[in-house]
Amino acid sequence: MSGEVLRRAAVLVPFYRDVGGQLRVVLIRRTSRGRHAGQIALPGGNCEPGDASPRETAVREACEELGLVPDQIEVLAALPAARTATSGYLVWPFVARLHGVSEGYDWRPQPSEVAAVLDVPVAELASPDAAGTEEMSFPTWPGPRTVPVRYVEGQLLWGLTLRILDPVLPRALAGEWPV
Repeated sequence: MSGEVLRRAAVLVPFYRDVGGQLRVVLIRRTSRGRHAGQIALPGGNCEPGDASPRETAVREACEELGLVPDQIEVLAALPAARTATSGYLVWPFVARLHGVSEGYDWRPQPSEVAAVLDVPVAELASPDAAGTEEMSFPTWPGPRTVPVRYVEGQLLWGLTLRILDPVLPRALAGEWPV
């Protein structure tokens, strides 16, 4: 796809430990509007001209979408940028630890972008029991494809979000980052 112009975006992979010490990750379900309508995603979004870097974009967007303040986010690692398969984005993911957050936290999602905040135990999400496949179709694909998915609270997590999380979850569970 020589000459293709990709939109730039950044996401946060936000972890915290609950009062019992269990590692958790915070995901969102997008509203029913927009290019990624209704999908389970990592908090994040488009890079804006005023953002100094993709890292700044990820923090800004996570604050907007989850109702956090920047002091609650400690970025621990930058991961390699990855492309979406169907929507023309190049996305920079950042592993982060959330401060001042606990299970049952009063999330204040941005209603125009976030339908729900999903506060998920990492061990459950990383479990082989959560993995599966689904057949999907998109106008840019020559036909239906069977794609890997994970089931989160009865919903499908797939695509770039899954491609980012699959290698990160076991690393987080193994203690690679101080979360």
